[in-house]
Amino acid sequence: MLVTLEQAQSAQKSIAGTAIRTPLVRLQADASAEVHLKLENLQPIGSFKIRGAANVMANTAAADLASGVVTASAGNMAQGVAFCARALGIPATIIAPDTAPATKLEAIARLGGRVIQVPFAQWWECCETRRFPGVTARFIHSFDDPYVIAGNATIALEIGEDLPAPAAVVIPWGGGGLACGIASLLRQLSPRTRIYAAEAETAAPLAAAWQSGVPTEVNYTPSFVDGIGSRRVFQSMLDKARPLLDGVIVVSLAEAAAAMRLAAERNRVILEGAAACAVAAAMSGRAGTGQVVAIASGGNIDLAKFTELTKRSAGSSPRAVRA
Repeated sequence: MLVTLEQAQSAQKSIAGTAIRTPLVRLQADASAEVHLKLENLQPIGSFKIRGAANVMANTAAADLASGVVTASAGNMAQGVAFCARALGIPATIIAPDTAPATKLEAIARLGGRVIQVPFAQWWECCETRRFPGVTARFIHSFDDPYVIAGNATIALEIGEDLPAPAAVVIPWGGGGLACGIASLLRQLSPRTRIYAAEAETAAPLAAAWQSGVPTEVNYTPSFVDGIGSRRVFQSMLDKARPLLDGVIVVSLAEAAAAMRLAAERNRVILEGAAACAVAAAMSGRAGTGQVVAIASGGNIDLAKFTELTKRSAGSSPRAVRA
C-alpha cells in the first residue's frame, strides 16, 4: 500500500496542533446522490495542504531545516509551507508560476514567505527537478513526497470516523498527492467505496493519461480553477493512481461556478475552483448514488472573483462532462 494505516495514524499525531480536524457536512441540495462536503477550506490556511507540509517538517531533522525550506507552488502548498516555517522560525522560499493568483501570493507574503515568480515552464521544471538555482534549502514537493501523501491520508481517517462506508469519494486532482493519499487509505478502510478524481475541462491531464495509459500533453488554459490542472501528469503519480482510482470526472468551468454558488447558498461555504470541481462532479451523478463525499480541498479565492462567478452562474446547475 502507498500509505499504511500506521503511517496515516503517525501523520495524524505529527500534524496535531497545526492542522485541524475538519467537519464532514451534508450539502443541502437535491441530487441523485446524498453529497457530503469534507471542509478542508476551514484549515488555518484555507486548504488541505497544511497537512502534508506539517507532516514533512515534523519528520525532518532540525539540522536539515536550518537553512529553511523551499517549494514550487501556485499558492496553497506555498501557504502551508510558509505557515509551518514561520512557526519553526525558519525562512520559506516559494517558487510560483506567473499564472498564480494575486490573492494567494498576498497570503504567502502575509505568512512571511519569500516569493520568486517565474514563467510556467520554469516553475514546472522546478517541480520536476526539485531544486531552483541559487536557493539552498530543504525542498518540499507539493504532491510527490511520501510524507505529504501520508499527511493527506489523514483526511481518510477522519472520513472513516464520520461516515465509515460512503458509496463514493470525489477528490480534486492537482498533482495527485491528495487523491492518492486519501484513496490509498480508503482502499483499506472501505474497499467497496468508489473513488474518483475530478478535473476541470480547461486542464485535465489525468483524464487524457487515463485514456491513453501514458502521460499526455494537454492544452492548459488558466482560469479561476487555479488549485488544480497542468499540462501533464507525473509518470510517478499516474503509476500510483492507476490501482487506486475508479476513474476521472471532468467538469466545465460553468459547472464548477454553479457548484460554488450552490455551496454558498445552501451551506454558507466558500469554495475555490478546485474544490468546486469535486462538488460539481459529485452532484452530477457520475460518481453514482448513495452517500458521496466531495473533498472541499480549499477556499482560497479572491472574494471579488467569487462574487462575480457566483452571480454569473445564477440559474445554472452542476452537470459533469464524461472524461
